[in-house]
Amino acid sequence: MNLPAAFEEKMRALLGDEFDEYIACYEEPRYYGMRVNTGKISVEEFEKICPFEIRKIPWIENGFYYDGDKVSPAKHPYYFAGLYYLQEPSAMTPANRLPVEPGDKVLDVCAAPGGKATELGAKLQGEGVLIANDISSSRAKGLLKNIEVFGIGNVLVLSEEPGRLENYFTEYFDKILIDAPCSGEGMFRKDKKMVSAWEEHGPDFFCNIQKSIILQAARMLKQGGMMLYSTCTFDPKENEQVIEHLLKTYPEFRILKIAPYEGFVQGMPEVTESRDPSLADTVRIFPHKMKGEGHYLALVQKGEPCDRVKGELTGGKGKKKLPEELEEFLNDVKKEIRTDLLDIHGERVYVMPAGLPNLKGLRFLRTGLLLGELKKKRFEPSQAFAMTLKKDDYEKIVDLPLEDDRVSRYLKGETLDVDDLVETKAKGWYLVCVDGFPLGWGKVSNGTLKNKYLPGWRLC
Repeated sequence: MNLPAAFEEKMRALLGDEFDEYIACYEEPRYYGMRVNTGKISVEEFEKICPFEIRKIPWIENGFYYDGDKVSPAKHPYYFAGLYYLQEPSAMTPANRLPVEPGDKVLDVCAAPGGKATELGAKLQGEGVLIANDISSSRAKGLLKNIEVFGIGNVLVLSEEPGRLENYFTEYFDKILIDAPCSGEGMFRKDKKMVSAWEEHGPDFFCNIQKSIILQAARMLKQGGMMLYSTCTFDPKENEQVIEHLLKTYPEFRILKIAPYEGFVQGMPEVTESRDPSLADTVRIFPHKMKGEGHYLALVQKGEPCDRVKGELTGGKGKKKLPEELEEFLNDVKKEIRTDLLDIHGERVYVMPAGLPNLKGLRFLRTGLLLGELKKKRFEPSQAFAMTLKKDDYEKIVDLPLEDDRVSRYLKGETLDVDDLVETKAKGWYLVCVDGFPLGWGKVSNGTLKNKYLPGWRLC
């Protein structure tokens, strides 16, 4: 592979005697990874039902390698059920190493396409709130879909410049993840197009953007809160020097140790002006050291640790009288839906996270969980709501085994005969599952299921 001479010179200086080993890894095949959605299934249960040959990623508890040249997991029904996310192995590390707990208020600043956000949302286990933002509205649409497939309902999806968020969320978040836009040096091996992009916009272009984003995020973090900064690049200007800039600007921040792995390489204080020894607690991932591509991670904390106020997000606005058609539908829902958190905008019904500030003026793609739509004396539940459910959360289900050809036909949007699975006089909304995992809705009448699977999600 032809690499820019300036890049090779820099990497030779960074790696010294290991440079030849690093260059040699460009001839090796790329690694494919999948990450289990622990919000829907345990790692142990997934291993039992996984239809592909997989191997553990040793530093990611819910991560696995698979052979992307032999199998296509994105075409499998379990993918449509949100049981896993396909992600390059080293890219799993930032969200894994940010210690998110249920009930946290979490921000993913540059979230598209959703690899980190989906893991953060899974860690919340339906408690607290995830705010996922991306400045690109087109990329944010893909982000929203991935979050909904994963069954994450306690979420706001925004498309804003990070600087605009500051005015709304000053010292609001318990945890923040910044997977910053960068020159992408760690992706050269995986995607050759990144080389020409680097030649157009390299580290000098991105480092100022990164310094701006990290300071904006710092002001949105609570006292005692944690922030993880990451890039998929190697250049010190985009890594250690950005963290150095944060520490100089806000001395109350300190660097925390990251849960170790034998392949991690410690950060390099010597590439900074301050030579702060704590920068050695940041982490680099090199492809010649680990079975993954390149990354940099730094975990920092604002001030001293402090206890989160419990129950902060529990308050609603009191019980509301619901439209009859909505009440009728909810009679079949066995999962608790807090009616005090319902927000009806025209035809659309949302379940909002509690404890939010006034967000008027921000650009949203989604506010909370879209429960469904009110239409002329009937209620139509949403695809997003279906994905938040478990099999036992809804009264009426059609549960298809994986080997049933009706699974793929459902995912393609076809009408199904289900008279062998429902009672003779059955009618109304049914939750369609594969092996007990929800896929979406259908409407049953006379033994026939009218397909309500979202057109934009269908199997091609």
